[in-house]
Amino acid sequence: MVETAERTEVQRLQRQAASIALAVAPFGVAFGALAASAGLALWQTVGFSAAVFTGSAQFAAVSVLADGGSAAAAIAAGLLLNARSLAFGVTLAPDLGGPLWRRALESQLMIDEAMAVGTAGSTPRTRRIGYLLGGGGVYLTWNASTVLGAVALPDTGTLVTDLGIDATIPAAFLALLWPRLQDPHQRRVAVVGATITLVAIPLTPPGVPILLAAFAALLPRAPAPADPAGGRP
Repeated sequence: MVETAERTEVQRLQRQAASIALAVAPFGVAFGALAASAGLALWQTVGFSAAVFTGSAQFAAVSVLADGGSAAAAIAAGLLLNARSLAFGVTLAPDLGGPLWRRALESQLMIDEAMAVGTAGSTPRTRRIGYLLGGGGVYLTWNASTVLGAVALPDTGTLVTDLGIDATIPAAFLALLWPRLQDPHQRRVAVVGATITLVAIPLTPPGVPILLAAFAALLPRAPAPADPAGGRP
């Protein structure tokens, strides 16, 4: 009975992982095209996706380079976006045991999608399976679609704009941001960050505004309203 329940859960996780892997393909194509238009060679683009493997950080870094920003600004932007992986690791660490070499290899898959599928499991075993399915599926799709975008779109400077591929970057970030705007504190952070960015764009080199906007995350939360009875809610 337990084996049947686990098999059913793993099949559900497989379907989730497959759907997510397919969904990221257009973004991989977009990254490949944008990396090529930013002047990266094919081997650099492929190596970037294989080694870094975090879409948002890759988009941010390539966007900074495409706008003429420095390598330091591009790296800093990517590191800021990847900081959330530390929290992912803390959450999933109890389910990803084993020798150090295996954990080091599996940590390469520590992305949002792997976290989402992994935490959908109900036991340590299924959470680990979900993590590997989610991260492994996206890894294969992302790298294959990166090559496709870099190779199959030769006139990237024109096609990126004509096909609207450049719009996938703000659209992807907006999709990640939108659910968080239900929280009043997150809305304040978003407004302050956007304001800092708009003010900094004409005054600072490319890539610096996104670094300055990160300071909005330091905005303290408003104190909880007092309970009419004199306590806290």
